[in-house]
Amino acid sequence: MKEVYVLATEQSVPPSLDALRAAFATDEVEFVPHEGDWGFTVRADGSEVKVVLKPLSDGRPRVPQELFSGSPEAFARVEKSQACYAFLLEPGGAQPTLPVFEALWTVRTLMEQAPGVLVDMTAFKLHEPEDVAEITELDFDIRDHVHLHAIELAEGDTPLWVHSHGMEKFGARDVEIFHLGEGDLLAAESFLHELCTDLAFAQGPALRSEVATSEGQSFTLVPSEEARANLLGVPLDAFEGHEGLFLTVVSPLGRHNTAELLSTYRERFAKEPAEQTQAMHEEAQALLPAFLARFQRKGLMEPLTFLVRAPFETHPEGDVVVENLWLEAVTRDEGSVVGRLVDGAVHTTEWRKGAHVEVEEKQINALAIAREGRPLNESELRALLTAERPM
Repeated sequence: MKEVYVLATEQSVPPSLDALRAAFATDEVEFVPHEGDWGFTVRADGSEVKVVLKPLSDGRPRVPQELFSGSPEAFARVEKSQACYAFLLEPGGAQPTLPVFEALWTVRTLMEQAPGVLVDMTAFKLHEPEDVAEITELDFDIRDHVHLHAIELAEGDTPLWVHSHGMEKFGARDVEIFHLGEGDLLAAESFLHELCTDLAFAQGPALRSEVATSEGQSFTLVPSEEARANLLGVPLDAFEGHEGLFLTVVSPLGRHNTAELLSTYRERFAKEPAEQTQAMHEEAQALLPAFLARFQRKGLMEPLTFLVRAPFETHPEGDVVVENLWLEAVTRDEGSVVGRLVDGAVHTTEWRKGAHVEVEEKQINALAIAREGRPLNESELRALLTAERPM
């Protein structure tokens, strides 16, 4: 079993195993206290999570800020911790995400008895209790489980090596891509997150085979011990501290030039012209009364999905970035729409996919309706909404 998570808590005395037994008392979970030293094992859905109290001689987890991501408060709480609990699991299996989520549910339950900060030892991330709650409740977001690291390996316009940390918790190798420039980073992150998600669900591409991305571009995955053999201009000591085995993204011909692969991903980050956003906002506001009227009288069995778009503020690296996100309308409050985010924010996990949010009606800048999963085109949408106008 592998130590994947460590819970650092300021509570020096471990919680009662009897209290934890009661907390885990469900038909789906088997709670087994360890004999001798404090600890327990949780078995559920064919997976097993082992929890042990780490000896004080081991000290607190080392969480250097240049490697780990987390809030200043989380770093401070780890430094003040008085006890640490290790969570061990067996990575991989037919459903690699299952043992990870069983571990996180176990963490969440223990956190209710011993509040603290969760340290992801594989992805170099710190998670506070509210983070763990969101990760376990909302749709899967690979960004909660991996950390992408960019290192400058050489000189020139494309010196960057971007690679992941955290995939080993899913029983998979981390991934890497070479020869990137600063302008490639967002596109590379989007591509690598997509690839890591497939690998986490055991749906990754076969090695050494040409495969297509969701955007239609082709690439090949090759074990790093093979792919790095033709990597030119990179000193041998560049991989110090990263001696583990990776999966390397290369072109179908085995080359490290990936500019064409990332070209369509760059389009995701193209800024929408302000005049286009304004025009869409005006059109959406004009159609909104009919849109909301039709939404409110939607029948329970009608295969219609009502979607609205609104601006959300995110804060990557302390900067303020406004992203327009789509949400599926769930209910209407006075002057606002409450819904579930269809996609999470691109730049951060502040707004996670599946989260319930509330937006003011005056902020809505685009509308959409889908029937049985197929978005209505503009004429179909207008025809549907025209029926709401008074005669």
